Order: sequence, then structure tokens, then C-alpha cells
Amino acid sequence: MQLGVSSYAFGWAVGVPGHLPPQPFDENDLLAFARAQGLSLIQFGDHLPLHTFDETRLARLRSAADSGAPRVRIETGARGLTEAHLARYIEISQQLDARLLRFVIDGAGYEPSPTDVVALVRNALPALKAARVTLGLENHDRFPARTLRTMLEQIGDDHVGICLDTANSLGAGEGLDHVVDQLAPHTVNLHIKDFAIARVSHAMGFIVEGRPAGRGMLDVPKLLAAVAPHGRCRTAILETWVPPEARFVDTIAKERRWAEESLAFLKPLFPTS
Repeated sequence: MQLGVSSYAFGWAVGVPGHLPPQPFDENDLLAFARAQGLSLIQFGDHLPLHTFDETRLARLRSAADSGAPRVRIETGARGLTEAHLARYIEISQQLDARLLRFVIDGAGYEPSPTDVVALVRNALPALKAARVTLGLENHDRFPARTLRTMLEQIGDDHVGICLDTANSLGAGEGLDHVVDQLAPHTVNLHIKDFAIARVSHAMGFIVEGRPAGRGMLDVPKLLAAVAPHGRCRTAILETWVPPEARFVDTIAKERRWAEESLAFLKPLFPTS
């Protein structure tokens, strides 16, 4: 399994609504960071939308990934699983020689049913196979793990699997052990996102916050041991949820420190990366 880094390790630096940096973190910054860390794999999140890149920018990205040292493999990512959007991202993946396309199913005002998702993905199978792209559907809040598992069983093709995020299913009220039990056999990509859950001072509830990898509740070795035997997961990608500081500039600096600290913890667990 190969270790890589996502643009979602730099969510604040890329920009979130109401917080756009003067010089947003872009594809060149992601490549440079990966190489500085000795990594040869990056993944793009939907917040750095590749479908907004013109053909020249996509070609430059492919050239930059291929020509530097080390050569960096690209994985693509998108949100809003419509027929047209999936088709466009299969094309982009082929242009960038990406073998994995991670997709969040829902989009703004768009929440397809499991039946619709299965039909849509089945129709896209010939295009996925022709492009040699594996589609990883991300567990992302709305669908319980058992529903996602059933959808994948109904699709029934090795070109489709799960992008297993280690924190997202908390939004569906599910713990990680249950999610891994349901989805490990179908996992084609991991999002390693550490977190902590703490009771608030008045004891009337909990707060979920991100942590650098190795400093939260996520047992990464246990996770890898659960997923690896199934033989489908080839890549594991660092993402982070960084609580902001009072000053935006401090948040950006903290985010980079967390990414560096997380990778220092993770690299020994991925000796072949």
C-alpha cells in the first residue's frame, strides 16, 4: 500500500468559504510538498476542482508530475455523482494517467438514491474499464456503511470500490470499527484522517475535532491490518481536519505543521512508499 497526501491536508490553504488566502494553495504547491516529503503520490479533493482546469493547465500538471523527481502519481477526486460529471472525471483521470477516481456521491441539492447510484455506475463501467480507472465511492455522512456495501455488491465489479474515510461516517452516527467491518473488503483507497472526540465542559454533548495522525483516536496499524488482507486497497492518503486559530496566517502554518507531523508518524508504517 502506497502512502500519499491529499489537497485536503491543506483545506484552509486551498480556501474555504469566507476564508480565501491571498495566494491559494494549488496543484504546484501540492506537488512540491509531496516531493519535499519524499512522497510520489498525491490526491486531489473536490475543493481543488480539476474540471475547472483548462486543457493547458491539465497538461502542465501531468508534465510536472511526470518530469520531476520523484515522478508523482496522481489520483483524482470529485463531488456530485451525476452521469455527466462522472464521464468528465473519467476523461480527466485518463488525461492525468490517474488510476483512482475518488467520488463523493452527494452534491449541493443533489442526493441520489442507492438505486440511482447503482444504475449510474453500472452504465459507466465500460468507460471506467477503457480508461483503466477504479472508482472509489467515499463514505460521506448520508449513507450508512451497510447501504454502501449493498450498493457495491449490486454493482459487482472490481473497477468500483470504497474510498474509506476514517472520520466521515461519524456524520452518519457510525463508529469506525463497524464501518471497517462492513467496507474493508471493498476498500480501494484509504483516507487517513485522525480525530478526537471530547465531552464539552458542561457535559451536554461532544465535540469532534481533527488531530495530526498518531495523536488522536485512530489506530492506524489496526486499520491497515483490517484492510490489507483483502488485497484491493493500493493507496492510503493523508487528510486532516485542522481546527482554526484566531489568525488565518497561524491556521495556515498550523496546517502545514500537522501535515508534516502526520507524515513523520505514517511513513514508517508504509516502508515501500
